[in-house]
Amino acid sequence: MTYEHAAYADGYTSVCGVDEAGVGPLAGDVFAAAVILPQHCVIEGLNDSKKLTHKKRVLLREEIMRTAVAWHVSTATTAEIDRINIRQATRLAMTRAIEGLLPDNANIFALIDGNYNFDMPISCRFIVGGDGLSLSIAAASVLAKVARDEYCQELHRQFPQYGFDKHKGYPTAAHYQVLREHGASAVHRQSFRLYKD
Repeated sequence: MTYEHAAYADGYTSVCGVDEAGVGPLAGDVFAAAVILPQHCVIEGLNDSKKLTHKKRVLLREEIMRTAVAWHVSTATTAEIDRINIRQATRLAMTRAIEGLLPDNANIFALIDGNYNFDMPISCRFIVGGDGLSLSIAAASVLAKVARDEYCQELHRQFPQYGFDKHKGYPTAAHYQVLREHGASAVHRQSFRLYKD
């Protein structure tokens, strides 16, 4: 927790990790999670969610939720993505996740995965590859990924012909094929390129 310890040394009383899930898909909401872990926390096996199996992510989510001082998962909707673009929608989801942690965020420092360089509501540091470098970001990565995967299961129940349970909305060959066959659903991002030539 090197990045977390540096923030505490600078006088912050809490440090949260923030990560997103669902920036790249052609459909559905973008998710973001913010997590404050106790200082000197150890969660065995916690890593970038993309490097973990679904089963391991689900198990880790339960431990993260038990261990965390606070956590919050938020979204920006498909409609918001189409209205303000995916970059700004990602910022919105992250802001909502941070603001959902505590009533007063005045002395929280955020460690955020990626190179977005957004204007955020609290002091923060963006870390490229942060989900593999910061335990707090890794925890947020797991919460956001599991929440979005569960959301995609719900999308599959609503729109079974699209296969959201398999591709999770990402631009796979199978997803493009079903778009050619059925056209876009109500949850597809109209601001994205939905059809390949």
